[in-house]
Amino acid sequence: MPEFLTLRNPRVNTMHVGITIFPTDYSIAPADVAREVEVRGFESLWLPEHTHIPVELTSPWPGGPELPKTYYDVYEPFISLGAAAAVTSRIKLATGICIVVQRDPIQTAKDVATLDRISNGRFLFGIGGGWNAAEMRDHGTDFATRFALMRERVLAMKEIWTQSKPEFHGRFVDFPPMRSWPKPVQQPHPPIHVGGAWPHALRRAIEYADGWIPILGRGQTLEVMPEVRRELRAAGRDPDSFEVTLFGVPPDVDLLSKARDAGVSRCVLGLPSTKDDKVLPILDRHAALLQQIA
Repeated sequence: MPEFLTLRNPRVNTMHVGITIFPTDYSIAPADVAREVEVRGFESLWLPEHTHIPVELTSPWPGGPELPKTYYDVYEPFISLGAAAAVTSRIKLATGICIVVQRDPIQTAKDVATLDRISNGRFLFGIGGGWNAAEMRDHGTDFATRFALMRERVLAMKEIWTQSKPEFHGRFVDFPPMRSWPKPVQQPHPPIHVGGAWPHALRRAIEYADGWIPILGRGQTLEVMPEVRRELRAAGRDPDSFEVTLFGVPPDVDLLSKARDAGVSRCVLGLPSTKDDKVLPILDRHAALLQQIA
């Protein structure tokens, strides 16, 4: 089996490359795509989350005027990544992203720890506050306070993962001492990556996470990379241990090289939600392109 494909510039950075897809009942299965991603040497597989999409939306999709059908057809990510873990041994398995403001933190902490256990420490916890106010409302979440809620839920989950008798007392999350196992394989917990735009999502990530997930085209991601490092240093964080994972990257040699040289830790290339016979040739082209600049 090949080593992970990494794009190396000895003066600047080693950048990993991952894959994302919206798995649906009309796409390649999660286990199958995970196996194919691993055998081609990609570093990670990222799966998104939406529980449902209300018919009447009250907030626009940031990606354009029309929301793709895959957003309301997408599989549940933790179950899908569990299936992927069962058929792989090396690739990292990630949520990209998990909408933690729509999830109970006690149950989600157990989901994360269980997936990290069954994958032998290969889980990356990509999270976000989300954009769909109507979807959140159906979960009882106030759109206006979602980021404060996300912060508390993350801090509460850290307590559950790291303490034998965790407790938490906040504005949104409040529970007395409890016992909750399993604990994650990765210590102190799986890496947390906060999705969202510059600069606010980065600042949330600097405060309570291990990485930032911007989307190419929603803010000047590559141009602000020097400022990212300055903000990390100013906050007492090590820029070299903080990962920037860039989503929405097209399969373009020049752009991937620029991202590597700018200090991006990981670029994530997309696959369409279609069957194997259409997905695998695209995956082959992605792998061949990377060989040109590895």
